[in-house]
Amino acid sequence: MLAGNRSQRVGDQILREISDLLLRKVKDPRLTGVTLTEVRVSKDLRNAYIYYSIFSQDDQKEQVQAGFESAKGFIRKEISDRLHLRYVPAIWFIYDVSLEYGEKMEKLLERTREST
Repeated sequence: MLAGNRSQRVGDQILREISDLLLRKVKDPRLTGVTLTEVRVSKDLRNAYIYYSIFSQDDQKEQVQAGFESAKGFIRKEISDRLHLRYVPAIWFIYDVSLEYGEKMEKLLERTREST
């Protein structure tokens, strides 16, 4: 069994659990409408990088990040209780820019189609 497979499986479990927590237990209004896009777990399972996106203005990015920072301890404890890992990874929430990038590329492609 490869270590990468284990980190991927743990990442998938963490993604499911955090999604469930955001829907059912985390009551912070700053985290309403947040979509988790990916979880990457380091090979040693010590760090989990959770990528998220929001469909809103730039000023809300800071509020959402603050909401995640506020809920980080609670989320980490819940992951510990639910997954029974030997080491609960440190959690890092990162804004996923790929959706914005894709939207920007789509607009550029549309402009080139209109100009030809």
